[in-house]
Amino acid sequence: MLPLIIIAAFLAGSIPFGLLIARAKGVDIRKHGSGNIGATNVGRVLGRRFFFLCFALDLLKGLLPTLAMGAALGALGAFTMSMHDAAWWLGAAVASILGHVFCPWLGFKGGKGVATGLGALLGVFPLLSVAGGVATVVWILAMLLWRYVSLASIIAAITLAPTIGLAWWLASRQRTGQTTPEPAMLLFVGIGALLTLLVVWTHRANIGRLRAGTELRAASKRPA
Repeated sequence: MLPLIIIAAFLAGSIPFGLLIARAKGVDIRKHGSGNIGATNVGRVLGRRFFFLCFALDLLKGLLPTLAMGAALGALGAFTMSMHDAAWWLGAAVASILGHVFCPWLGFKGGKGVATGLGALLGVFPLLSVAGGVATVVWILAMLLWRYVSLASIIAAITLAPTIGLAWWLASRQRTGQTTPEPAMLLFVGIGALLTLLVVWTHRANIGRLRAGTELRAASKRPA
């Protein structure tokens, strides 16, 4: 049962919603803008409402498989769990993100993992959903300040590991008075750090443009 959910998570993550949405409008999104199939490029090429549609669908393909794994483990709502359960739950979250970033139907090329990653974080409730919520707030604030989607995504991703650790520490202290990290929690923090690295890696071209001053802001009519 659990391995099947992992496979389903990867396959769900690999659904190229950005490509399908654009194709329905007669556009091959890979030949426009940055060529990326993610929500940002879809929004710039097709319009804001299509950004939100693509973002929501990409988020759901990370959220639903992760929730399914949590339900199968009986772990939804739990603050503590065994390494076994933590590994399976995080495995489903990571599988959905990898399916999106390395889409097998598109030559193992895909999106940048932000929306799907957020969905996966929200699906690990409550251990990672708090970090996902904080990252969302940080993303919004960074967008309001600088209006670079890429920069906002990177800054939000950087908050993941410390927020996961802090949320666990506060919850554990309030619940039991203990502050010694549990092995499973260290795994969650480690996954948060790996997701940060993945987001930075998928935005490496954007980082180059930011340094060169050629990255376009969200309000730009031309895609970056």
